[in-house]
Amino acid sequence: MDHNEAPLLDALDSYHKLDRYGFTPPGHRQGRGADPRVRNILGPDTFRADVLASAGLDDRSSSGGYLKKAEQLMADAVGADQAFFSTCGSSLSVKAAVIAVAAGKGDLLVSRDAHKSITAGLVFSGIQPRWIRPRWDPNLHIAHPPSPADVEEMWERYPDAAGALIVSPTPYGTCADIAAIAKICHDRGKPLIVDEAWGAHLPFHEGLPTWAMSAGADVCVVSVHKMGAGFEQGSVYHLQGDLVDAAHLSQCADLLMTTSPNAILYSAIDGWRRQMVQHGKELLSNALDLAKRLRSDIDGLPGIHVLEDELLAEESSHDLDLLQILMDLSGLGISGYQAADWLRENCRIDMGLSDHRRIMATMSMADDDASAERLLAALRALIDAAPSLPAPPEVSLPSPSDLELESVALPRDAFFGPREDVPAREAVGRIAAEQITPYPPGIPVVVPGERINEAIVEYLESGLKAGMVLPDPADPSLGTIRVVRE
Repeated sequence: MDHNEAPLLDALDSYHKLDRYGFTPPGHRQGRGADPRVRNILGPDTFRADVLASAGLDDRSSSGGYLKKAEQLMADAVGADQAFFSTCGSSLSVKAAVIAVAAGKGDLLVSRDAHKSITAGLVFSGIQPRWIRPRWDPNLHIAHPPSPADVEEMWERYPDAAGALIVSPTPYGTCADIAAIAKICHDRGKPLIVDEAWGAHLPFHEGLPTWAMSAGADVCVVSVHKMGAGFEQGSVYHLQGDLVDAAHLSQCADLLMTTSPNAILYSAIDGWRRQMVQHGKELLSNALDLAKRLRSDIDGLPGIHVLEDELLAEESSHDLDLLQILMDLSGLGISGYQAADWLRENCRIDMGLSDHRRIMATMSMADDDASAERLLAALRALIDAAPSLPAPPEVSLPSPSDLELESVALPRDAFFGPREDVPAREAVGRIAAEQITPYPPGIPVVVPGERINEAIVEYLESGLKAGMVLPDPADPSLGTIRVVRE
């Protein structure tokens, strides 16, 4: 295929050259009706590019096939059989994959470090999750992807499950042995879904962890906005093999997605694919070189340690994305929450992830020496400021066994069934009717249908006092927790 093409971008260019005008949504009419104050901030070209995908960018029957051609080019670029664009983020894409594989079929093996969007798919579909135990690191308090042996054990326990789902890379950049896990699934004739939201860049450079399609996954979902150059909400889900019905997968996505997809998001995905095919290796080589230098420079700063070898130990991960720079701040005597807040307030820098002892800087092909030096300068300033910051509240960190809550009801039944709000301490021993998720990274500590234990309540309460954010529960202050009514 000709990867010099960008069908969606070319169609948008043609739309403007032909001076088309639509008596259709969007009502701002390419910015003519937008408030000038809004237009001045967002930019006139933002509105100018916001046209309907059909009866706009394409005709009312989409006879130009611009989207279909762009998706075919994407699949060809990454070695998938098919690719589907989504303008509702990987949160929608992974729900569609979960529902297509397992809805109406019973069980799905799911790694317990799954993102909240996967939990939402379980709630919608009525699927029974059979949780695959991730490799809990009791020292770092990080969940690494499950090992092939972990997946094998779960298949032996639940041989009739419809398929398996794992997350790789994790939000910390650690990766699973996808090839071995895919073989285990395929030996049973079952599909493997990989939530690879943090891995859109992986197929375009051999120095990065293994791309899920190359490793044999049946479906993988990527967020182009995370590690690529798309807009927020731009996502692609890829398919190969015959274990998942492509038409059914597309129909499941159609049940969930908007009927008004944003042509700007589509076009950015299309243009990014062309950029990666033409220049991706060079751009990512530069990004990896920069990240390696930066990792060394940061690790040399007093009180800050960049995690790397610890994340690749025998019982940790199969591989690591070095563009994710995870920094332990224990030597500074401050928490990651404090550091993230201080850096935003004093250095105008936002970090991608923060927890009780760490912050993370996500590097991309857009970074350069200037942005790297800005981060280094901010970290040096943080080191100077750390002694003046108050001692962080202690977070009561649960043991791996305490993190593995008992599943006693379907997530759907618990979420939609009779429920009540009780004081947090009285929720111990009760069945959760809501998910509770420290965000970021967005991995639920409590999933609807799980029995809440005391250690989890203590962890969440102490985490809130230390700066943790809990956007999911009905009461974000955790004065109460929503549980199944008895």
